[in-house]
Order: sequence, then structure tokens, then C-alpha cells
Amino acid sequence: MNLYNYINYLEYLNKNLIEFFKNQAPYIFCNKGCARCCKKGIYPFSEIEFRYLMFGYKKLSSDLQYLIKNKILNLYEEKITSEGDNYMYECPFLINNECSLYDYRGIICRTFGLMTYQGDGIPKIPFCAFTGLNYSQVLDFKTQTVSFEKFSRLKGFPEPLAFNIDYKLLTNKEHEEICNISFGEQKSLLDWLILEFELQ
Repeated sequence: MNLYNYINYLEYLNKNLIEFFKNQAPYIFCNKGCARCCKKGIYPFSEIEFRYLMFGYKKLSSDLQYLIKNKILNLYEEKITSEGDNYMYECPFLINNECSLYDYRGIICRTFGLMTYQGDGIPKIPFCAFTGLNYSQVLDFKTQTVSFEKFSRLKGFPEPLAFNIDYKLLTNKEHEEICNISFGEQKSLLDWLILEFELQ
């Protein structure tokens, strides 16, 4: 698994994401300490993303590693008593509402907050819009899409745009070939952690 090529891929992706977020800045309310996107999710991770995350984890202080491992153990216990495969949880790397592994975070974490195009071609608004955050100024609650009537009332705002940054697209075979990397198997972050810490 070539982490060097993956890091190069992240540099390319981040460069584009910085421009996308800058372009959509009037609609973005992401601030340090918000962390709503980290409070309840499944967090898909490919194997190479997870290996890179663990590379960062090993650099943390032993106290912080201990705290995170305890959170993982608690999540594992909750998961085995929960019903269904779609167990949603707070990311165990979220400490005091901040990501303890921000520089090593996954692709899903890096892209969240922008509108994305998915398989059906319809722009998807991030869920935080429904809590008054990103794109809430142009959200049509009924259709769960952009209201162009609301947009027309905003003076000096750029057009609300969606980007081709869907997780499945960014981790597909084409990107593997272009960047000479293998993303490997995909699992939820917690499932990777259960394997890593041999909790089964």
C-alpha cells in the first residue's frame, strides 16, 4: 500500500477543495469546534485512508491514544447491542469538539460541507443546512434542494454550486489508475478500528 502516492493524491484533492470552499464561502459556516458532521455518522474509509489515519494516531501522545481507545471500546460495546448494520456514532477521534487527527482525516471528512453531485445527478445539500448552517440561506426544506427564489434575494452572493466530490467518485478505479494507488477495501471507520484493535 503506497502511502506516498496517496499523500500526493490528497495534496491534489486539497488544492481543489480549498478553491471550492473559497468559491462557496458565503454559504459555508464550518468553524473550529462546530463538529456536527463528526457527531453522528458511519464514516466510510478505504483501507489506504485508514492506514494513513493510523499513521497519524501513532504520533499522538500516549494519554490521547488511551482516551481514543476507550472511546472505541465504548462504541464497540454499543454497536454489538444495537440493531441493524447502519449504526451511527460519534467519531472517536473527536476530542473536545476538535479532530485529533485533522491532518490525517479521511476523504469524506475533507469534502463534507459542500454540495455534491451524486449518481442521480441531483445536487445534495449537506445535512447541516437543516440546522441553520451550510447553504441554509438557499435551502428549500420541502424539496431539500436549492431554492433559486431564495438565491435571487441574496445580493452579491456567488451561485450555489455542487461539485463532483462524491466519495464513491473520488475513490473509484479511475482515480486509482491516474494516481497509481490502490484504495483497497472500504468499511466504516468503526469496523476498521474494531479490526485494528482486535476487539472481535
